[in-house]
Amino acid sequence: MIEDLEQLITSAVTEVMTTMLTLKAQPNSNPMNFSSGEGHIASAVGFIGKTTGVVYLYASNSFAKRMTGRLLGMEPAEIDGDEMVNDAMGEMANMVVGQLKSRLSDRGMPCVLTIPSIIRGSNFSIEPVSSAERRVFFFDCNGDHLGVEVMLKHS
Repeated sequence: MIEDLEQLITSAVTEVMTTMLTLKAQPNSNPMNFSSGEGHIASAVGFIGKTTGVVYLYASNSFAKRMTGRLLGMEPAEIDGDEMVNDAMGEMANMVVGQLKSRLSDRGMPCVLTIPSIIRGSNFSIEPVSSAERRVFFFDCNGDHLGVEVMLKHS
């Protein structure tokens, strides 16, 4: 469907992480492990056009809080409650998918983005419908882990 999706996602994630958080994101072929019992958060932004899809960013609650602190110029201890983390993670997904949208538009596949949404929990999975293509990518960010799941359907 999108032949170089891995390169597009890697470029978008590394650029956003470096520019917005001053974190180096390295592709990692090892799946994320959420079996420690710590909750995790998934932020999602969809896109609709010639190609339609949803991109999910997964992080542990503690890493999401650290990313929020970096994004807002705050210490993680200063972040009170989930609302700031939800907003920051939604914005991170928005920026990553915005990069993808720009690259798709350059290829003659314009699309529009949906509003971000957040999913929280300690044991959940998101599964595609049978007609969707699913790709999962993992990144190491200075010892923390970020997962990116892309579900695509050609319109």
